[in-house]
Amino acid sequence: MPGVYLTAILASAVGVLLIDRRWRLAAWAAPGRTLAAVGIGMVFFLAWDAVGIATGVFVKGDSPLLLGIDLAPHLPLEEPVFLAFLSYLALVAWAGVQRVLDRRWTDAATSSEASR
Repeated sequence: MPGVYLTAILASAVGVLLIDRRWRLAAWAAPGRTLAAVGIGMVFFLAWDAVGIATGVFVKGDSPLLLGIDLAPHLPLEEPVFLAFLSYLALVAWAGVQRVLDRRWTDAATSSEASR
């Protein structure tokens, strides 16, 4: 079933996007910085892939789940989409953890002042 992997990545990205929209963690809080961070992450990981492919460490296997479109030898179309998703997911997760920790610090400070 060609395209299943790409569909799964895109469906997951929609889920992360909805979480981001609901809690305004990344793209809805700072769209320019989010786009820059995702772009920089994707370029970094594509360079990493290029080195891995050139040295023979990364090799594209045969999978019926891929579309079969290669952007370069051993670099399927799904790879940059996955890398953008990975970068965006990491950014949203980081912002979410940071929000939770900030709330804990605020709650702890508030309860500490109230008990004085």
